[in-house]
Amino acid sequence: MLDLSKMSTEQINERTQDLDILPIREALEIMNEEDQKVAIAVKKEIPQIEKAVKAVIEAFNNGGRLIYVGAGTSGRLGVLDAVECPPTFGTPPEMVQGLIAGGEEAFVKAIEGAEDSMELGADDLKNIELNSKDIVVGIAASGRTPYVKGALNYAKEIGCKTVAIACNKNSEIGAIADIAIEVVVGPEVLAGSTRLKAGTAQKLVLNMISTISMVGLGKAYKNLMVDVQLNNIKLQSRAENIVVVATGVDRKIARETLEKAGGSVKLAITMILLNCNREEAEKKLAEANGHIRKIIT
Repeated sequence: MLDLSKMSTEQINERTQDLDILPIREALEIMNEEDQKVAIAVKKEIPQIEKAVKAVIEAFNNGGRLIYVGAGTSGRLGVLDAVECPPTFGTPPEMVQGLIAGGEEAFVKAIEGAEDSMELGADDLKNIELNSKDIVVGIAASGRTPYVKGALNYAKEIGCKTVAIACNKNSEIGAIADIAIEVVVGPEVLAGSTRLKAGTAQKLVLNMISTISMVGLGKAYKNLMVDVQLNNIKLQSRAENIVVVATGVDRKIARETLEKAGGSVKLAITMILLNCNREEAEKKLAEANGHIRKIIT
């Protein structure tokens, strides 16, 4: 029988042993206080997160993909981070992918047994034709999910760089991976419910990995999303705002230049800052590997 009792994520939180009889206000205040500990715990792992970001950027520069692998809440968080990359950073859907034990159906419906198969973790990576250029990030609050272990083992076998994100020290997935990010958030308000502090910690780490990796690829100018996709009215307006803020032109010029740039915020900004046409801007950006800063400084 599996013994989880020694894992910090499974232990009893002494502050909430009377959770079922606490006044609602007090329960909420305790929950909020516990959540404030998460960012502090993540901060302690920044050196390991930095290693992961550098490895992801290297994989991208070599033509590789970022693949998140997890089960349950961990898997859903990986999928969530992956699907936000195309609209935010203009990446192709295959560049960042999230695999969840049990497949797409498991995103909206709990399929708990799927996480117990190491073979399934390896098979899912084989199905997307994982190769040695890719980087695999295994996510598991407990740090011992078989599906994730199987995926990490297979990734290492074929020469991929691997990262583990867990919420227990000395985790099993951390022992497998090249880089172990182990954010210890302590016992949950509701014992064992790792969708709470552990889930928040994982989301923060994933935010850091994907965002700063994309910044490293030149997908930001200052702190602006210059590869945002104009897929709806809100994003069209945001794109115009970004051009205005980055260049100081009025909205009319921003809109006109965006049209000339085929909807590319990055091209529009470059055209305005360098006072050049689209073709010249494309050439300059290509020479700078997409980094606007390298062109104008």
